[in-house]
Amino acid sequence: MDLKNYISDVPDFPKEGIIFKDISPLLASPEATGHALELLSKGLHDIKATKVVGIESRGFLFGTLLAQQLGLGFVPVRKPGKLPGNVLRESYALEYGTDHIEIQADRIKQGELVIVHDDILATGGTASAACRLIERCGGKVVQCNFLMELGFLNGREKLKNYALHSLMHI
Repeated sequence: MDLKNYISDVPDFPKEGIIFKDISPLLASPEATGHALELLSKGLHDIKATKVVGIESRGFLFGTLLAQQLGLGFVPVRKPGKLPGNVLRESYALEYGTDHIEIQADRIKQGELVIVHDDILATGGTASAACRLIERCGGKVVQCNFLMELGFLNGREKLKNYALHSLMHI
């Protein structure tokens, strides 16, 4: 099954000049979703991770499924102001400025092995910030997982210190 057949290009969304990669067709197909989940979880049973961190918001979709498939806990990384309690914040660079993500400080324990999941690896800024948050909590990132990778944006470079797995390279 070629999962690329389940990704739609939406031109000029969310703004002009951007080609949005829509995963809705993949999610609408139980067969494609199941196949993607099988490929994402392949080899991860042996690494002894305890948590999957999903990055807001599309990283939650397969992140929770992946955690369930592997029998692991799930921890969301969200935009500022969305999580209660004591949170840690990390900034990352955008093309014009910076943005932030947060994690609840007590969700990752010292020494825990963590899988990071997001739907797409573009510039690597958000995923890199999520890895830094996990490390600030005392966790160790054992793999960064993505449905697809936009290779022309060189996001892999920002994650060169981590094992990385992408199902599709676009």
